[in-house]
Amino acid sequence: IQIIIHHWIRTLNIKLGWIKDFDKIVVNYVSPFTYTVFMFEIFRSSSKLINAFTGHISVVRSIDYSTFDNCQFICSGSDDNRVRVWDIDNNKQIQSFNEHLSPVNCVKFSSYHYHNHRQHVICSSSWNSTILNGHIWGVYGIEFSPFNGGRYLCSGSGDTTIRLFDVETSKPLRVFNGHEKLFG
Repeated sequence: IQIIIHHWIRTLNIKLGWIKDFDKIVVNYVSPFTYTVFMFEIFRSSSKLINAFTGHISVVRSIDYSTFDNCQFICSGSDDNRVRVWDIDNNKQIQSFNEHLSPVNCVKFSSYHYHNHRQHVICSSSWNSTILNGHIWGVYGIEFSPFNGGRYLCSGSGDTTIRLFDVETSKPLRVFNGHEKLFG
């Protein structure tokens, strides 16, 4: 099983994530024909598919997972311009957001908002440059800081900049330049 998973990771565009107690794995297999997030049990005597979360009508580009109040959740972003949230324990979709005007490239749960304000917040980025303010081209990736409880959010864009934001104040802190153009 490990050999197969390593082969998948090397040859396909697969993003992996761990769920509770490290006994399950979440797989987002990006394919023009697959619009599903899969969850497998892999550290048992036999691996098996636990669940497939369906709902998107286009390619799923990003997934994230988190535990809030001892409940497990997955969020996903798709080319259908939507962010969806599933309750893993109850195997059901609990939320769908359609605020983006373009495909959603990246989704992340904010541990900062949960631990400091008891709010369930998801940050997402899109081709239409909608993440806080500043980028003039699509935002392809976001990441919360591993320090200060995730208070800072970093974003990378096709406008060749990386931007750092304070999520408590929603203010930009720094712009990092130096990358060459992605296209052209």
